[in-house]
Parts: sequence; C-alpha cells; structure tokens
Amino acid sequence: MNIRNAGLAGVRALALAVLGLAESIVLFVFSVLSIAFVVLGIGIFTTPLVLGGVRAAADHRRGLALRWSGVEIARPYRPAPKFVPGPAGRVQRLQWLLKDPATWRDLQWLLVDMTAGTILAFLIAGLFTEGVFGWLLAASLWRPIVSAGGTYWYAFIPVHNQTTAVLAALLGTVWILLGVRYAPALLHRHALLTRVFLAPTPAAAEEALKRRVARLAETRSDAVDSSAAELRRIERDLHDGAQARLVAMGMNLGLVERLIEQDPEKARKILSEARQSSADALTELRDLVRGIHPPVLAERGLGDAVRALALRGVIPADVEVDLPGRFEAPVESAAYFTVSELLTNAAKHADAGRVWIDLRYEDGMLRVSVTDDGTGGADPARGTGLRGVERRLGAFDGVLAVNSPVGGPTMVTMELPCAPVAPGIPDAPADGEGRRAGTA
Repeated sequence: MNIRNAGLAGVRALALAVLGLAESIVLFVFSVLSIAFVVLGIGIFTTPLVLGGVRAAADHRRGLALRWSGVEIARPYRPAPKFVPGPAGRVQRLQWLLKDPATWRDLQWLLVDMTAGTILAFLIAGLFTEGVFGWLLAASLWRPIVSAGGTYWYAFIPVHNQTTAVLAALLGTVWILLGVRYAPALLHRHALLTRVFLAPTPAAAEEALKRRVARLAETRSDAVDSSAAELRRIERDLHDGAQARLVAMGMNLGLVERLIEQDPEKARKILSEARQSSADALTELRDLVRGIHPPVLAERGLGDAVRALALRGVIPADVEVDLPGRFEAPVESAAYFTVSELLTNAAKHADAGRVWIDLRYEDGMLRVSVTDDGTGGADPARGTGLRGVERRLGAFDGVLAVNSPVGGPTMVTMELPCAPVAPGIPDAPADGEGRRAGTA
C-alpha cells in the first residue's frame, strides 16, 4: 500500500469537495438565472459569459481527472462558427451555445457534482479525518499523571478513560487503514463519475467522427490540389527558366562549332555567353530545388532551416528554437514553408520592422509562432496567403490561429500533431554557407 498516494488522494478529494460546494453551486445557480433572463434580454449578454465559465470549469475538471486519476475525458463541444460582429453576433453565439447538447450535459454535471460528487469527495477525505480525530481523542484521554519526582504514572487514569482511549486509537487506526486502502480507488470512481457527464455521448462522438471525416476529405482534396499546383509551378519554372537557358546554350555551342575556324574571336565571345548561361541555369536549378525541399532542411532539420530562412529574409528576425530532435520530413517541410509564407507576408503586406519566430514542441504538438511589429489587419478570410497556409496545415490535421488587430502587432500560431523521430543535431553553421543562424 502506498501511503503517500493515499494521502494525496485524501487531499485531492478535499479539494474536489470544496470545488463541488463552491464552484459548482455558484455556476449552476448563475447559469439557470442567466438562461431564465434571456426572455428579458439581459441573458443575451450574460449567458455566453456564464456558460463560458462553465466550460472553463469543466475543462479544469477534465484536466484534474487526467492528472490525478489517469482518466482522460474528451471535449464534446461543437466547433464554433464565425459570428457576425455586433448584436446579431451575440444572438448567434447564444443560439450556438444553447443548441449544443454538451451545454446541457455540463449543467447536469454541475448538479451531480455539487451533490453526489461532493458527498463522495467528503467520504474519501473523511476516512483520514476520522482516523486523525480518533487518535486525537485517544491522546486527550490518555494523559499521564506527573508525580513530584518527575515519573509518569498511567495507573491512576480512570479505567473507563483508558478503555475509551484504546478504542478511539483502534478505531482511528481502522479509518486510516481504510483510507490508505480505498482512497485512491474512490478518487478514481469520482473521476469516472465526472466522465459520465463531461465526455461526449455516443451520438456526439459519431457526429464528431463525421465532421473529422469530412474535414479529412476536404484537406485531402486541398493537398491534392496543392500538389498539382506545385507540379505545374515546377514545370513552368523549368520550362521558362533553366530549360530555356539550356536550349539557348546548346544553340550557342552549335554556332561555336561553325565559327571556331572562320571567326575565332566571335566564337570565344559566344562561349563566354554560354558559360554565363550555364551558371545562370545552375543557379535557377538550385533555387528550384530549394523551393521543393531545401537541402538545409534535409541535412540539419527544421530549427537550423528556419534560422537560415530568417538570415535570408529582408526583415531582421529573432529565432528561438526548443525542439527535441527531428520530425517526419513532410511535417518539417510543412512547418518550414509555412514560416516562409508568413515571412513573405510580413515583408509584402505588414510593413514590419522586425519579426520574432518561436519553434517548440509541447504536449505532442509542434508549435510555431511568427510575430511581427507591422500594421496588422491580417485575416485568413481575405487571403494574403493565410488560406494557403491553412490548407497546407490541414493536410496534417494542424490548426492555424491568427491574432492581428488593426495597427498590429500580428501573431500567427500554428500547431501540428507529431512526434520526434530522431535526436537533434549539434549546433553548426545552419545555412550551408558558413553563417551562424541565431538572431538574423
């Protein structure tokens, strides 16, 4: 038996009991009153706030159930649509909340948590408190008698007090042993009770699965379209760039063959032009390969590739990287080109003077944020490349969040679910040209 775990279970149960009496009762009462006041118009403003607090409390309990009892509880809420600004948007938000079945299950959970949940939590904590009270009672009854010589005498204690003290100590010990044995299991039962009301119902889970399938079908279609567009771009760049230069170089070399004896000076001039054309074609091919999959990304990983990208950018950039290692190549590529697109947007549209890039891995997510001090006002609905970024991330079940008030600053954050597949590479020049990539 693990006494430490049992003691933690008792303390946590006491905290859950306090939450059940304070938080759950207050939120339930406020929710009922706010929904009732919708007919008076007041509830249109208060209900979204109160129900938002209920959802925050429910999410907090989901987190406690996972951390304290290992019980994972999925969020059952429907995704929020885009609301129009103004009073009409408030009404839309209220309708969205009240039509979501998870809202009413949250209210049921509050009712159960402040009754059955609180009783169960107090029962868990009470096993230990009863034991402690038993020992305290035994100690208060079994008081030694101090003689003049300083010797402790217990024989003069009344017999009934001795008997009561022994029984209190035994009973306290029994309560403590019951707590050590059953407190963690009862705390787990409390988490399971919470999951009954806060987890998605089978119908909600099926609806969420349908939405996910539809989302995956949409992102797959977007990925196919993006791949086709990328292939067309590569074909166009090859046709209009390197291929045209190579064809011209071949024609020049054929002309040199005819002129090398008749007009050597002109032949040397044409050879010089052919050599320059070959260098230009090689540069264009390198740029094209870098646009498909940069060599530094394949060799050094995402962190150094983004540092190299920041060094080549027109806006000074600070790069912070906290990654445990390498990720799957498609994930690194998606993150890299997303950062590239965001830096391009900052240079073209934001009139920014500096950019901050942060890459880190937390809770199974690759999180990348790009912040600039530009004019703001970026909106995926209006394009500016952000819709393309959303489509690129959607193929990996990633999400994009944009916070760009008018006047700036703009902060774009993306999350990609993934796992490291290889350890990191020691620091070294990141861009293949001997330049150290840190602060650009």
